[in-house]
Amino acid sequence: IAFVAAPPVDIDGIREPVAGSLLYGNNIISGAIIPSSAAIGIHFYPIWEAASLDEWLYNGGPYELIVLHFLLGVCCYIGREWELSYRLGMRPWISVAFTAPVAAAAAVFLVYPIGQGSFSDGMPLGISGTFNFMLVFQAEHNILMHPFHQLGVAGVFGGSLFSAMHGSLVTSSLIR
Repeated sequence: IAFVAAPPVDIDGIREPVAGSLLYGNNIISGAIIPSSAAIGIHFYPIWEAASLDEWLYNGGPYELIVLHFLLGVCCYIGREWELSYRLGMRPWISVAFTAPVAAAAAVFLVYPIGQGSFSDGMPLGISGTFNFMLVFQAEHNILMHPFHQLGVAGVFGGSLFSAMHGSLVTSSLIR
């Protein structure tokens, strides 16, 4: 609903709202759920904290609602995978492997905005907003040349490659 019909959000706190929804002239590529206003900072901003629903929408309340529920949901999914593998007598490595993308999402949606002091610095939820976030992040922090980032990316991609190779080897060598 927020991607289709959310009103413009005052992301910088300077009374110049940014429209991200489809009904305000964006298409599927340029549409995004705009992060919360800089005036909110890193405060938890539920619906009941605003004076009205219009104020909550204007300050970007749906972004925090969606991001925090998303992070809670994927963390609960990891726990469910762990519990299911335990109950089936399996090893828990599938849920352990899933923690890498969850950690990356938590870093982009939670850790980085807290470090910057405002959820307005979080990644917008949309295609062009994601690319804009990556370009600005590279321009401000030069993340691509950081050795720990390079090791992390190599570890995530290498881990998925070796997991796929291991799974195909085990599957192809099963005797029926």
